[in-house]
Amino acid sequence: MYVCGGAIPELSGRRVRLRAMLPGDAQALFAIWSHPAVAPWLDGPPLSSVEDAEALIALLAEWAVEEESLRWSILGPEGSVIGSCGYNHWQLQGAYRGEIGFELSPAAMRQGYMQEALTLALAFGFQSMGLNRMEALCHPGNLSAERLLTRLGFRQEGLLRQYRHTASGYQDVVMYSLLQGDTGAGERTERI
Repeated sequence: MYVCGGAIPELSGRRVRLRAMLPGDAQALFAIWSHPAVAPWLDGPPLSSVEDAEALIALLAEWAVEEESLRWSILGPEGSVIGSCGYNHWQLQGAYRGEIGFELSPAAMRQGYMQEALTLALAFGFQSMGLNRMEALCHPGNLSAERLLTRLGFRQEGLLRQYRHTASGYQDVVMYSLLQGDTGAGERTERI
């Protein structure tokens, strides 16, 4: 059975590299997490400073030690942080499922970086973590994320009404899933 223990592996693709989040990533991640094109889609309190981003990075590292979360910084072709992705949580015993989350700098959007990053993360989840089911919760208005999930082979399962409570009130989400046994799932996650 997979044990993270805080050791977040580095994963490399053709154009992106996934590595553990570092305190030095806080400025770049704060700029992404607080950007008006990204922040409305995040499931969490708004960040107001680089120090907030540093605290979130530290919390995510702590959760990795506790087997609660596994998040990577996404490095683009030039080696700079362009986003993050990973498992918001996972459960092996009794479920073998994980929930993915992801966000990308607007300057890096629509260039295939997130598809490549998630392909790496999904392959790691299926092959190394032993997950059978991947889940993604998507705001109904986040059409870019919905298209990306569909390209990756995820299927829409349904609307979860008022599933989250955010600073702006209750929020619906759409549940997407990808199963290890879905036609082509293994091929999609092994391309990179």
